[in-house]
Amino acid sequence: MNSTASLLASVGLAVFGAISLGAQTQYPFQNPDLPEEARVANIVSLMTLPEKVAFLTQRPGVPRLGIPTVGWVEGLHGVAMGRPGNWGTMGGNRPPVPTTTFPQAIGLGETWDPALLRQAGAVEGYEARYLVQSPDYHRGGLVIRAPNADLGRDPRWGRTEECYGEDPFFNGTMATAYVRGLQGDDPKYWLSAALLKHFFANSNENGRTGSSSDFDEQLFREYYGVPFRMAIEDGGARCFMAAYNAWNHVPCTVQPVIQAVAVKEWGVDGIISTDAGSLPNLVSRHHYFTNGTEAAAACVKAGINQFLDRQAPGVNAALTNRLLTEADIDRVIKGTLRVFIRLGVLDPPARVPYARIGADHEAPPWTTAKNRALVKLATQESIVLLKNTRGLLPLDQTKLKSIAVIGPRASDVKFDWYSSEPPYSISPLDGIRDKVGPRTVVTWATNKDDGRAVQLARAADVAIVCVGNNPGGAWAKVAGPSEGRESIDRQSIDLEQETLIRQVLAANPRTVVVLIASYPYAINWTQAHVPAIVHLSQNSQELGSALADVLFGDYNPAGRLVQTWPKSLNQVPPMMDYNIRDGRTYMYFKGQPLYPFGYGLSYTTFKYSGLNTSTNVLTTDGALTVTLDVRNTGKRAGEEVVQLYVKHPGPGLARPAEELRGFQRVALAPGERRRIALPLSAQSLRQWDMDRHALVLEPGKLELRVGASSADIRLQKTIALRE
Repeated sequence: MNSTASLLASVGLAVFGAISLGAQTQYPFQNPDLPEEARVANIVSLMTLPEKVAFLTQRPGVPRLGIPTVGWVEGLHGVAMGRPGNWGTMGGNRPPVPTTTFPQAIGLGETWDPALLRQAGAVEGYEARYLVQSPDYHRGGLVIRAPNADLGRDPRWGRTEECYGEDPFFNGTMATAYVRGLQGDDPKYWLSAALLKHFFANSNENGRTGSSSDFDEQLFREYYGVPFRMAIEDGGARCFMAAYNAWNHVPCTVQPVIQAVAVKEWGVDGIISTDAGSLPNLVSRHHYFTNGTEAAAACVKAGINQFLDRQAPGVNAALTNRLLTEADIDRVIKGTLRVFIRLGVLDPPARVPYARIGADHEAPPWTTAKNRALVKLATQESIVLLKNTRGLLPLDQTKLKSIAVIGPRASDVKFDWYSSEPPYSISPLDGIRDKVGPRTVVTWATNKDDGRAVQLARAADVAIVCVGNNPGGAWAKVAGPSEGRESIDRQSIDLEQETLIRQVLAANPRTVVVLIASYPYAINWTQAHVPAIVHLSQNSQELGSALADVLFGDYNPAGRLVQTWPKSLNQVPPMMDYNIRDGRTYMYFKGQPLYPFGYGLSYTTFKYSGLNTSTNVLTTDGALTVTLDVRNTGKRAGEEVVQLYVKHPGPGLARPAEELRGFQRVALAPGERRRIALPLSAQSLRQWDMDRHALVLEPGKLELRVGASSADIRLQKTIALRE
């Protein structure tokens, strides 16, 4: 039976099904047992042309047919329903809604814990459902614009805070986990719909609405496209937002790669949206079309089915001028309707396992101890110990009579543009005070201006200096050259607050620096002179409590960096050089960085031994398991992040120095030894052949490298690759 006949037969069955379901159903698409494509086809057949054009908005619905509006929310690290972006507040006319607030995405990445990211995504998906379905709120939406699958290839990128790091395999693994959490475990229905941002090669802010990211097809296949492919193929994401920029001078909003690769190869069949302003930018910034009519027609033909701009005038003009047909619109709106069906919004609530969330006035999930505990764990796991000499950390509170907490990041928690509205927040000062109690005097000063910071540091048993960026504030404005955010790239990676650190250290050699930052800083002087440095990202509602747990040894840090931290901008290529082979990321970095990719210390030590593989020959469709022993050789319980890198030596396609292909975070008691197993598939080792335009397994040797970071390889073994 051909596809048309099959569809007609399905619709015929649907009519019978609709009759048997009784008065609740009027149209075939209302039958939840009808195949998805038949339901979609029936809806499209019932819609008028004006309804179809109107359906191309970011809050589509068809009231006449009883199809509800399904809205969206931002959600990089919690459902964004508040300041500073005023998401979900109708421009500030409605009060913010508190939601569970995790560390920024870059901080979640620094956990190196996909299972935890999946839990965080599940919390966010649940809260989105709660807000939509609770009679106390009816706010937000079920399409969540997250995760950000872009790559942090340059430390100057203003939106580094939104991504998981610089490595494609790592970002893809973490994005996959977050998508699975957002969309839930039910085999039929989604908890929420994950909409990936921003497809693709979107990692410059200055000039982003008209810039071009230029690189070859190999880098698309092996670097920039990888996290999106993994989140789609492995994670089940079926929606994404097209990026502002162009790829090789063709704007991503109308890039043929949308249809040729994302749809036809990877299986995207849901929402494909523009970014805000992208439609007019095609004319005014990219100068790719002469008018909005041509631009709107090209967007629809490229696969866009949701516009974040006013689309009706351009689309209607394109129809009038025969640049578009009704069939063109029919084709794309089917993607949005598939998302509606998978969310269960067209089905009886009894059929949908998530339909009762929030409906019975249960307590808001962001008030629960379970969610608070998960945020605290995520924040603890995200903390990276950058330096620890002279045994300064962990601090022994029984030996401390006074602590000076100093710096501009000490007394509050800063929130970014895509932050949610936390139900509470614990600052570093709050966390330290709660940890030590009234027996230890905790003094506080913001900065050095009046000399009070130095005075307090000199008088205290230990000084804790909290420095870093401020991700909040007014749109498109930053406080200094080392600050960045959406629409603004950083002009410097030097930390202006190092002057304060110098003065405090001169006053008290027992100084701990806490760098609360959304991106790398070139803290060369601090690394050379300060005995202890701790790093974590912004935004967590449990920031201060988790930090205090690490500082005082109640939690042994095991976070790892997800970017190469250079010593200066002289070590990286110009911002708009998207060819990473010119010296970007740990794979191609030239010289010695300040901190390498994957770096992080612990209060204990670990020994690696016994590297082995399940086979010494890996073929095209095969897989193997890399095994090794890891033992905690110290006196404290701790976690190690075991990292597997590969290198393709010898002749063949140009390859990086090494590439991450596996990792595992493992907890070990003092003296405990554990056998670690890391899977490695031949598929993950395929290289893009520029002549054949295909991913191939290049025959030859493969070096397996296992270690504690990209620059700390402990064990190596060579295997053979065969087609």
